[in-house]
Amino acid sequence: MNDARNDTHSLLVGYLTWIFGFIGAHRFYYGRQITGTLWFFTLGLLFIGWIIDLFLIPSMERSAERRYRAGPKSYTVSWLLLTFLGVLGIHRFYLGKWVTGLLWLCTVGLFGLGLLYDLWTLNGQVDAINREGAPA
Repeated sequence: MNDARNDTHSLLVGYLTWIFGFIGAHRFYYGRQITGTLWFFTLGLLFIGWIIDLFLIPSMERSAERRYRAGPKSYTVSWLLLTFLGVLGIHRFYLGKWVTGLLWLCTVGLFGLGLLYDLWTLNGQVDAINREGAPA
């Protein structure tokens, strides 16, 4: 059973991002950057790993909830903003990173390289903000 303090990643969003899992979307969402990158370049290990992940998503969600801290910023909102509006930097504005948000907005996600960086680090960015805002 999850309490609100540990409710960081949504199982529903995990399954929705699994639809694009052959490019690693669900793995990035759950903080598995290395295998997310591997899935991206191999089409989900030639779709075989992608199918297997359909059954692994609940354990990925539990692992992410143990690893990351809930707080004022939502992991799910951050990931949805990155996924659909990442080239505009909207996810960075949401996280209060106005300077880099403007930079992403003016450079199409810092020429795509910033988007790659955010795929690798977004969970950590949200976690750091949530830890700063958490009561001691």
